[in-house]
Amino acid sequence: MNRVFVLDTNKRPLMPTSPTRARRLLRDKKAAVYRMHPFTIILKYSVEPTPQPIEAKFDPGSKTTGIALVAEFPQQGRVVLWAANLNHRGDSIRKRLADRRAIRRGRRNRKTRYRQMRVLNRKRPQGWLPPSLQSRVDNVENWLKKLLDRAPLVTVAVETVRFDTQAMQNPEISGVEYQQGELAGYELREYLLEKWNRTCAYCDAQHVPLEIEHIVSRSKGGSDRVSNLTLACRDCNQKKGNQPLEVFLAHDPKRLARIKAHAKAPLKDAAAINAIRYAIGNALKKFGLAVSFWSGGRTKKNRVSQGYTKDHWIDAACVGETGAEVHIPDGMRPLTITATGRGQRQVTRTDRHGFPRGKAGRVKRVNGFQTGDFVKLIQPKGKYAGVHVGRLAGIRSTGTFDIAANVGKFSANWKNFVLIQRGDGYAYAYA
Repeated sequence: MNRVFVLDTNKRPLMPTSPTRARRLLRDKKAAVYRMHPFTIILKYSVEPTPQPIEAKFDPGSKTTGIALVAEFPQQGRVVLWAANLNHRGDSIRKRLADRRAIRRGRRNRKTRYRQMRVLNRKRPQGWLPPSLQSRVDNVENWLKKLLDRAPLVTVAVETVRFDTQAMQNPEISGVEYQQGELAGYELREYLLEKWNRTCAYCDAQHVPLEIEHIVSRSKGGSDRVSNLTLACRDCNQKKGNQPLEVFLAHDPKRLARIKAHAKAPLKDAAAINAIRYAIGNALKKFGLAVSFWSGGRTKKNRVSQGYTKDHWIDAACVGETGAEVHIPDGMRPLTITATGRGQRQVTRTDRHGFPRGKAGRVKRVNGFQTGDFVKLIQPKGKYAGVHVGRLAGIRSTGTFDIAANVGKFSANWKNFVLIQRGDGYAYAYA
């Protein structure tokens, strides 16, 4: 298990302690719970802080970032004290921006009030990143700030990698070939006709009109890269729709394997890491700690040489020179942190055709509660009678709230809820 964060009476961070000792302090009334997530206690008596220096390590990823806190002890060596996997919400942000764009474009076909052109507010500042990428940087920065308030951090180690996306598709590329690309001398359609032998990829039909088909549909996150395009006749194209390739060709595994051999892995995750690697470094330098950067190859060597399995938080523990010899306690379970956001700014709800169907609630907090708060529900009677702990999944001005607990999602009256911790834009669970 992760160690428990400890604060002194002045809220200064002390050395994290074991869960057993934390329970003993709470039992003897020598400490109180300060935060539930990540679990932190605060002492009720004064102590002279003499904490060990702790190193924070990050393994940034496109979807998940690994976090580990490592300290060195005289007899045990370097030990992982606390670890977490931070799940980003870049795909969710990208989808919401696409929905907003579709709604705004739909105004052109509806009789709505005239809106003047926006000309002067479209300049992007230096170092601008798309919101879906900036959220990844903000998440890492926010969590270093949270950990600084809970542990005596001295140094920070960050894995920074650079992906050669063209070499990932063609390992033998070199020299001037980098300037040519896959479509050198071709138009896109002619390239696909030659690549797929002017044949429908799904039924082998020839001498019929062929359409450009996305192997992974755009609605499922597929890109317009050549590696995600194939040819299909109209019947096959319509029959497949946006189904995953594995579902559509479940009856024909040989054809599925052949098409996958032609297709290549999408590169959007590699592109995201390339875009944010310097931004994350610059964000962490703001805290005044000694920040060092290390290659992904060194991280892998450290992990493999010590016989650890592949996981984001384990990669974080193995980052850098100090990751060559690091001890992970048996049975350690990382905290899973999922970025959920703090709501949305969409005022008007729309139906599936993009037309307004109602308005969002005008009040974000009802009777002192808001969506995302960590609460305890004492339900006196009914199907869910008992004590439940979880997050508020929705609130209503009528006073009926939805709670997401271990038994599922259900509703209850606000008077039966007790606030434990305000929502901070993240959901927590142990793997």
